[in-house]
Amino acid sequence: MAFERWFNRTLNRVWGFVEDRTGMPKWALRPQPEFSFKPSYWTGAFVVNAFLYQVISGLLLLLYYQPSTSPTFTACGQPTGTLSSSPAAWCSTYYIVHSVPMGQLLLSTHLYGAYAMIFLAFVHFYRGYYLGVYKAPREFSWMVGSLLMLTTLGMGFTGYLLPYTQISLNATNVGLVLAIRLPYAGPLLGPLILSDGTGQGLLSRMFAAHVLLLPLALAALLYAHIALFESHGIAPPATSDPLQRRRFNATEDKKHVPFMPHIFFYITKWALFYIGLLLGIAALWPWSLPTYAGDLSAAGVVTQPDWYFLWEFKFVDFQGVTPVLAVGVTTVIILYVLFLPFLDRSKRTHPRDRPLFIFLANSMLEFFVLMTVWGGLTPGVAITPMTVAERLAPLFAVNAVVVALFHWRYQKSYRARLASRDGATADRRGVYPLGSPGTPRPAVAEARPHD
Repeated sequence: MAFERWFNRTLNRVWGFVEDRTGMPKWALRPQPEFSFKPSYWTGAFVVNAFLYQVISGLLLLLYYQPSTSPTFTACGQPTGTLSSSPAAWCSTYYIVHSVPMGQLLLSTHLYGAYAMIFLAFVHFYRGYYLGVYKAPREFSWMVGSLLMLTTLGMGFTGYLLPYTQISLNATNVGLVLAIRLPYAGPLLGPLILSDGTGQGLLSRMFAAHVLLLPLALAALLYAHIALFESHGIAPPATSDPLQRRRFNATEDKKHVPFMPHIFFYITKWALFYIGLLLGIAALWPWSLPTYAGDLSAAGVVTQPDWYFLWEFKFVDFQGVTPVLAVGVTTVIILYVLFLPFLDRSKRTHPRDRPLFIFLANSMLEFFVLMTVWGGLTPGVAITPMTVAERLAPLFAVNAVVVALFHWRYQKSYRARLASRDGATADRRGVYPLGSPGTPRPAVAEARPHD
């Protein structure tokens, strides 16, 4: 105990000296309430940690990668004494995997880290959707976060081509066919992405977008997202009280836990756990490099994008669904998510008070998961309208019934709680219980300041 007290006093002195000399309290992020020290409140920080690891691992890979489609005419990936015309981009990736010390581990963690970042972004998105964090005053924060998620998907799309395998080239071409059919933006994106129409032009544009343009856009949006977070603070837990304050005042902030060093160390702990888990997965299941683009032996390879675009790929397999229609539906979903704060105007944030929007969220999640699994099992197989109805209709019907039942059950119990509380209040004041003949029912809101 004596040593512990001495250690804490010494640590406080050292930290006090650092804060005094650096002015840290003025530039560090704002304090946060104690109830926020749960992983579910820091899903956004997990995405930032994943992004930082992608930047570091990507910079290390740039030391060896060559963004060129020119043939190497070396024994890259071939038996000794046999020359190959494999592209330099593929051959440099092969060199990273087989010749750079721990290169396969580094490349595997970068690839799996991209998957993890996209997955964590989806978790962060759905967590905010279900808990209603997009409501006032955080509308712009939600819109910036939605653009961040789109930019993250763009990072995954542009990075998929860089190893220049036959599978990635085929999938990229399919994605480009869909991208150039975007309304208004498509005709502009086509020449910008395709460049001069050659493989080298396409690879160069994808490389520039992946390592420069999109990271800069991601950093700018991330700065705006964090600045808005600092302005409004963390969102209080979801509640059924429409009068709940949606941000903390300066007096409450002073009672909260400071960012440095407590929150910083808390986030660092989870960052180290994430990196350790990523390294473990990459060591157990290292990524294998498919054959290079242009290899005649890859003629029968089925075109299939990465999992986060597999749902769109499968959607086009539906009979009657053209690429234009698929892009149109995707655009509607993007606009719905982007302007959701202005569509859901209710002041209640708890999921049980928003049955329509919870139904839509569940439907999007179910559709995304089903289409992803479906596309992975039967890529490129046409689907009849009857099969689509048999798969999707029961899913949406069960979703609607479950949401309606939970909402009805909640409304029933909520009214009972209000009646019980109002009756108890009336008894204490010596008046008639609520609901007695001739007594008007007051408008009482559920008063839970931070529940």
